[in-house]
Amino acid sequence: MNDAARPDPDALLAELRAQDERARRGKLRIYFGASAGVGKTWAMLSAAQRERAAGRDVVIGVVETHGRSETAALLAGLESLPLRQLPYRGRTLAEFDLDAALARKPAVILVDELAHSNAPGSRHAKRWQDVEELQAAGIEVWSALNVQHLESLNGTVGAITGVRVHETVPDTVLDEADEVVLVDVTPDELTARLAAGKVYLPQQAERAAQNFFRKGNLIALREIALRRTAEHVEDDVRGWRIEQSGRGGEAAPPAWNTSGAILACVGPDEDADQTVRTAARLAGQLNVRWHAAYVETPRLQRLEAPQRDRILAVLQLAESLGAETAVLTGEQVAEALAEQAQRLNCATVVIGRAQPAEGWRRWWPRRTLGRELARAAPGVDIVEAARVESSRRLSRPRRRGDPGVEDSDRPHARWPGYAWAAASSVAVTLLATPLAGVLELVNIVMLFLLGVVGVAMRFGRGPAALAAVLNVAAFDFFFVSPRFSFAVSDVQYLVTFVVMMGVGLLVGQLTAGLRFAAGVSTSRERRAQSLFELTRELSAALEASQVVQLGAAAVQGHFGGRALVLVADASDRLVMPAEAPPGFDPSVADWSFRQGQPAGLATATLAAQPWHYVPLKAPMRVRGVLALEPAHPRWLLIPEQAQQLDTLARQIAIALERVHYVEVAQQALVEMESERLRNALLGAISHDVRTPLTALIALAESLQAPAGSARAVDATEVARAIVAQARQLHALVNNLLDMARLESGIAGGSVSLKRDWQSVEEVVGAAIRAARPALGGMAVRTELPAALPLVEFDAVLIERVLVNLLENAGKYGAPPVVVSARATERTLELVVRDHGPGLPAAVQGREQTLFDKFTRGQAESATPGVGLGLAICKAVVSAHGGEIRAADAVGGGAEFTVTLPRRDPPEPAEPIDR
Repeated sequence: MNDAARPDPDALLAELRAQDERARRGKLRIYFGASAGVGKTWAMLSAAQRERAAGRDVVIGVVETHGRSETAALLAGLESLPLRQLPYRGRTLAEFDLDAALARKPAVILVDELAHSNAPGSRHAKRWQDVEELQAAGIEVWSALNVQHLESLNGTVGAITGVRVHETVPDTVLDEADEVVLVDVTPDELTARLAAGKVYLPQQAERAAQNFFRKGNLIALREIALRRTAEHVEDDVRGWRIEQSGRGGEAAPPAWNTSGAILACVGPDEDADQTVRTAARLAGQLNVRWHAAYVETPRLQRLEAPQRDRILAVLQLAESLGAETAVLTGEQVAEALAEQAQRLNCATVVIGRAQPAEGWRRWWPRRTLGRELARAAPGVDIVEAARVESSRRLSRPRRRGDPGVEDSDRPHARWPGYAWAAASSVAVTLLATPLAGVLELVNIVMLFLLGVVGVAMRFGRGPAALAAVLNVAAFDFFFVSPRFSFAVSDVQYLVTFVVMMGVGLLVGQLTAGLRFAAGVSTSRERRAQSLFELTRELSAALEASQVVQLGAAAVQGHFGGRALVLVADASDRLVMPAEAPPGFDPSVADWSFRQGQPAGLATATLAAQPWHYVPLKAPMRVRGVLALEPAHPRWLLIPEQAQQLDTLARQIAIALERVHYVEVAQQALVEMESERLRNALLGAISHDVRTPLTALIALAESLQAPAGSARAVDATEVARAIVAQARQLHALVNNLLDMARLESGIAGGSVSLKRDWQSVEEVVGAAIRAARPALGGMAVRTELPAALPLVEFDAVLIERVLVNLLENAGKYGAPPVVVSARATERTLELVVRDHGPGLPAAVQGREQTLFDKFTRGQAESATPGVGLGLAICKAVVSAHGGEIRAADAVGGGAEFTVTLPRRDPPEPAEPIDR
């Protein structure tokens, strides 16, 4: 197979992951029709009866029969879940019980009326969100949908029929459905069904026939439904071809390549939502990605809260239709849009159609967004969306003074700026009046211009314009001849007035633009700084508690209010705070953690909650939940702020995952080291314990032989051999016990040293005598200066160190063994040297590994020992605050040097005269 035909491993891996995700997720079948009465519910129930007869577990979650007897007859034999009763404004509403459906978990569940809005108090605001949760639980869902309930077609259908429905479904729900079943009847047949009372009751049918169910409307709706179904089928074919093209092989069809994208411009006009819907429809037809952007200019920044809410609502609509949204800033809308289109590789820009000019404005040339955009981006296609008479809005803004209304939502009072403009004009006039006879009028003009600049810097464009007008009037009235009159004797002063006015207005305009740009830069810097600081601090965090504290502090510092970072425990359960703050709902946090989706404030799930819950999604899994009660809830509706929160949550999740895997790696390292030590101990004991025990058993059996037999032995020699083997075994057990005691003491910081002033000569002599059985006949020579001072140490432990070093020399070295000592001003050095082959070649350059536990000079050797002698030496010397090292001696052999700290011994006490 050549490289061109070889499948892409990354594409294959992504395909396998997608298949695994689809296998776990339940399917969605939508019965799609042009209008009510075409038979969607009847077709769905008929298919359910066939599936039940075939043996599948089919359950009805909720079905609306609308009093149709034919439809109601199809409910027989099908299990129905009881509806959930919710109190609302003195009434009881029956709603689909999502929790009961999840607990029942059938193979197929029927959930009618996909566009239905749930009653307040439900988990989700829309029924299609309930369906998504059922799919996530692995349940196959069947539902029904009319064409007028599709979000992108809502305005088009409303313009055709004159009826605008408010219950809509995002187009992505239909696009991502596994099956779309078109239920279609002709307009004449539907009209006959309506007249026969098979659609509505007689009174409702009569009104519907006069309004919505007119033949022209039905023909248009049928065409739209057929086209929309055809688009879904085309998407299925395109997806299949793309899937086949990624598998390689000669039979695979070529991939379908698409390029470019669509950018929708969201403006403050009433018909901005129609622009978004047009862009969504165009993107669906071309099968390209699309974006929506709102450009905030200095003029638009002064919009009132209701207008800003409408813009945020349109951006939310764009997100629900599958767009990536952004709020841009700039002086010119066209330039900002052109730059965004170039950055996102957008081939088409969709804008709203400009409102026709009225009156005398029709004869006055004006600059439109389309013309400016064509000039700024000549290579981009520009599409104008038609105007509509209705628009999308957020919920009605609360009145000023209502509880919960933020200060940022209230219009700012602007009169203080104009008052300061008037006051500055008066102040400059009073200041310049005494100087009228001293300064030229040109300099007086400079003083007035200085006042305009000051007002512009502090209060912006409007007050600066007022200051310019008042300053020109004051200059003319008080300083230009004839004074105290607006009459002008010299015509040249008219030029001065015009220039003064123009300069004042220009300076005000430029200063206001600079203030706007400075505010934008400050906001961006603040977002970048908060992200940088969090990333820098999280990089140094080593424990999950540190990540929790740093993450909550960073989010709270950026958004204000209160923030909590909740992490999962070892049992994959979310750990709730010991004392929940007001308004915090643990059940919502747990739902967000389990589903991996945002919930609460500014979301479509339990939006009435005062807290916003974001799952902490790490690359491997969800690590916890970030809960935020922001100081200004409207911030979460701004795309940049929502993206900032998602980025902060992502960084926290990555840090939690990094800490988790650091702990896993440390635990694995400890377990590996423990396993290595255990294996080394078992390997050493299996050799060095078994050998003495075997010898002891053989010697004991030889003593049982009767006197005079061939197996009779000398009891004295046998006893001597038994003693030697027992001593060897005793030394091994002592080494193990000493090492355990020293290690536990060092770890616990409580090694008990019996320090006293000792004679080095006595300790060396005692060590040589104790090691004599291990040395055998090997010669030992001492080189101890006569003037060695007394040294303070634990004599028993230091003697043990010298014994182990001497035994090591007896095992691996050659005679003679030399023990020497040397005292410096602050240390005592004890050296044990042999004249053997020296240190093994395997430890050259890393001699300190000889002092590790269960390390031997030769891995496989007949020499007994478990490799604890030198480890004990290191532990004892370290407890004394000294060090021990090994090296090859000059002239051959190995040399071990023990360095102990020392201080001057105390003066001897004078004898007491009696």
